Amino acid sequence: MWLFSREGASGFSAYSTAEQAYSTAEQVTQGIDGTGLTAIVTGASSGIGTETARVLALRGVHVVMGVRNLGAGRDVKEAIVKEIPSAKVDVMELDLSSMASVRKFTSEFNDMDLPLNILINNAGVMACPFMLSHDGIELQFATNHLGHFLLTDILLETMKNTALKSNIEGRIVNVSSEGHKLAYREGIRFDKINDEYNSIFAYGQSKLANILHANELAKCLKEEGVEITANSLHPGAIVTNLLRHHSFLNGIATMLGKYVLKSIPQGAATTCYVALRPQVKGVSGKYFRDSNAATPNSQATDSELAKKLWDFSVSLIH
Repeated sequence: MWLFSREGASGFSAYSTAEQAYSTAEQVTQGIDGTGLTAIVTGASSGIGTETARVLALRGVHVVMGVRNLGAGRDVKEAIVKEIPSAKVDVMELDLSSMASVRKFTSEFNDMDLPLNILINNAGVMACPFMLSHDGIELQFATNHLGHFLLTDILLETMKNTALKSNIEGRIVNVSSEGHKLAYREGIRFDKINDEYNSIFAYGQSKLANILHANELAKCLKEEGVEITANSLHPGAIVTNLLRHHSFLNGIATMLGKYVLKSIPQGAATTCYVALRPQVKGVSGKYFRDSNAATPNSQATDSELAKKLWDFSVSLIH
């Protein structure tokens, strides 16, 4: 269990006790009926993405899993449907490191003629060795930020139409990290995205970009008068396969995890909270941690940096 935790203003905290019959992700969505809603969850074939998809499906949401590995995605779908026979789950191929894959995914999704109420930008890679994406961009920035930026940009029209027709607020959720505080000193290295690589700083840069993206998007949506919110969050320190490129750190995390780290069901709680809770209605451009509003660092709230990143990202996807 989580050793150091207390309830925040939302009434929820970082952990659920061993005596509780449900995970924290289930707890924060208890009593919510998501029937009629459709959500896309990226990176849903493992870790907190899988748990997010499962809990949304449990609450009646039609879940579209965007996954790089179709086989793993189908296994997750099978497990969800076995547990929840009424679950509506689709599995579609999506590689966030490839703009062509993102465009193919969005085209196929739009051909399904589904509404889109919730977009959860969850997929990510962490502290991997230096690699370039299919489009020649540093892999962590390409996967964690740029792929999701493009995905959101293309799907925004569908979300606007859904919000207008259904009169239900749309929600965009960017899964960031407290790791945003580990970004390079200047925050985003616009002129050096592919240069002078440090795997941890580059991860921090991509997670900082997730927050800045949500903040600038929230501002644009508000100015447009659109009933869609955009928020970012830190899921918690969790034992997942993200640390697979750092065997020493991964070993320590696995060994000490049950004492100081969250479980995957606990880690998915804040995502599910921001995606479904009525209390979050109308809240936009905020950062959440442990199912409560929190404060990121000063770079993450820099509106000029957010606008510069937006323009930079637009130039890369066109």
